[in-house]
Amino acid sequence: MILNDVGKIVEKCVSDIPAHYPHVELDKFVIMPNHVHMIITIYPDNDAVAAQDFVPLQHNFQHVIPGSISSIIRGFKTGVTKWCRKYTNIRDIWQRNYYEHVIRNEKELNKIRL
Repeated sequence: MILNDVGKIVEKCVSDIPAHYPHVELDKFVIMPNHVHMIITIYPDNDAVAAQDFVPLQHNFQHVIPGSISSIIRGFKTGVTKWCRKYTNIRDIWQRNYYEHVIRNEKELNKIRL
């Protein structure tokens, strides 16, 4: 797929996730016409928690733990949205929520990577 300017910013923001979250490793990602898929590994880091039983992106942000998948996705979406609002006429970029799946083993990881 040939990325437009917004797609290029999405690509940059995905690639920059490990720079903002040192306990995160970016494995694979693919940018689709209207969404993005990514495989990231989150390593526990002091107070950062890899997974919690919280519903992502609710209006009550007190439950978003720094370094959690919720905070990573929120930061990623915020970065792309701010760029789009500054440099384009696009205001609404993302759906309200996101889908996450915990990959439990190497076999599943290799199947998803395809």
